[in-house]
Amino acid sequence: MTDSEADVDRESDEAVAEEVRRVAEDIGSMEIRGAATIAEAAARALAAQADASEADSPSAFLDELRAAARVLHDTRPTAVSLPNALRYVFRDLRGPTVDDLRERVRERAGEFRDRLETAQRDLGRVGANRLRDGDTVMTHCHSTDVVACVERATAQGKSLSAYVKETRPRNQGHITAGALADLGVDVTLIVDSAARRYLNDVDHVLVGADSIAADGAVINKIGTSGLAVNARDRGTPVVCAAQTIKLHPGTLTGHTVDIEMREESEVIDPERAREIGDPEVLNPAFDVTPPRYVDAIVTERGQFPPESVVTLMRELFGESPIEPWERA
Repeated sequence: MTDSEADVDRESDEAVAEEVRRVAEDIGSMEIRGAATIAEAAARALAAQADASEADSPSAFLDELRAAARVLHDTRPTAVSLPNALRYVFRDLRGPTVDDLRERVRERAGEFRDRLETAQRDLGRVGANRLRDGDTVMTHCHSTDVVACVERATAQGKSLSAYVKETRPRNQGHITAGALADLGVDVTLIVDSAARRYLNDVDHVLVGADSIAADGAVINKIGTSGLAVNARDRGTPVVCAAQTIKLHPGTLTGHTVDIEMREESEVIDPERAREIGDPEVLNPAFDVTPPRYVDAIVTERGQFPPESVVTLMRELFGESPIEPWERA
C-alpha cells in the first residue's frame, strides 16, 4: 500500500458513522445476536453510513462505505450472515454521483431486510413439514430459524414438546425456552451434559447455524457437534435450520471458517479462577459438525442433504465471491 492509499484509508476510517460503530459494538458484545438479526443490523448500519456521509466524490463515498463495512465485518468472524449482508448491499453498487450511490445503498439495504423477513417465513414452512403432531425436539443454543419452524408447526395445530439445552456459558437456551413456551410448546430445560440421557425420548434434534461450509459442515454454537454425534449413535435425526444467508461462500475457494474465541470471564470470574490456581481457560464460541452427522439442512429454498448445499451456494454466490469491504 502506498502512502497516498494509506492516507485515503485513514480518512475513510475517520469518516465511519457513529451509528456504524455503535452497531458494531453491539454485535461484538452480543447485544445483537442471531444470524438474521446481525445481518439486518449490518445492512441497516451501511444505510446509516450512506446517510451520514459527507463525501464529495463517488470514489470517496465508496471508500467510506468500505471502511464502515470493515468495522462491521471484523466484529464476528464466524457469523457469515454479516459479510453476506455486506455483499448484498455492495452488489452492483455504482452511480455517477454521491446522491445516486446513497440512494442505491438505501434501496439495497431495504431489499435485503425485506428478503430476511420473507426468508424466515418460508424456511419455517419447510421446517414445519418435518414435524409431526406429538413430536419432541431437542434444541441447542438459540436460533430464530429453529423457532420459525416450531412456530409454523404449532400454527398448523401440531402439539409439540421440547428438551432445551441451557447452552453454557451464556445460557442462550433460556431464550429458546421462553420463545417455545410462548408458542405453547411443553418445554423441559436440561443442562448440556444431560442431552444423551434424553435423546431416546426425542424425535428430532433441531439446531441452527452460524455458517455452513461448501461441504455441508455446520458451524454452530459450541456443543452442537457433540450433540450430533450422540444423536447419530441414538438414531435421532439431526436437522439444521438455516437461511441461505448462513452459507459461507468463502469456503468454495478454500478458505477455512474462523472459530471465535471469547473472553474467559464468560466461563469463570477472575477471583474464582485465582482460587483454583489460575488455570488456562478456553472459550471457543463455535464448533464444526461434519456433514455425515447431519440428516438435512432446511432453508427458505427447500430442504437439502448437506452434501448438495454446494450447488445452492454456487447458484447464489458464484465461484469467486468478492470481498467488498476490501479497498478497490
